[in-house]
Amino acid sequence: MDNAARALLNRLQLGLPLVADPWGALAAELDQEPEAMRQQVADWLADGTLTRFGPLFDVARMDGAFTLAAMAVPEERFEAVHQQLLTLPEVAHNYRREHALNMWFVLACTDAEQIAPSLKQIEQITGLPVFNFPKLREFHVQLYLPV
Repeated sequence: MDNAARALLNRLQLGLPLVADPWGALAAELDQEPEAMRQQVADWLADGTLTRFGPLFDVARMDGAFTLAAMAVPEERFEAVHQQLLTLPEVAHNYRREHALNMWFVLACTDAEQIAPSLKQIEQITGLPVFNFPKLREFHVQLYLPV
């Protein structure tokens, strides 16, 4: 990774400027071209360096609801179940863990009453039990991993 890419990745971890032209503001700040920065992000998404790039919404402040859920998926079915969950708009994140509960995902719904039916639907679709881990307290951690 060259210095320009490293500077961009480090800066993006702090968020985009909330201005009419955020890429222009970043370009001026980092002395880079806006289109080159956008292309770099696209390349990182394509090659897997980044798995996601976009806003994080506070679902609860928008009167929505979310929960963390997990499943024990047999290894031979892992990819198929992963693909099934990707088709559901309520599933915000879906990832593997090295644990008996090896598939974890965040379920985001329009309101709290939709959580249980959505989890039940996932059990019906996959044929696997889903374990619900609702948030009890919220912690704000400013994770920053300098490159």
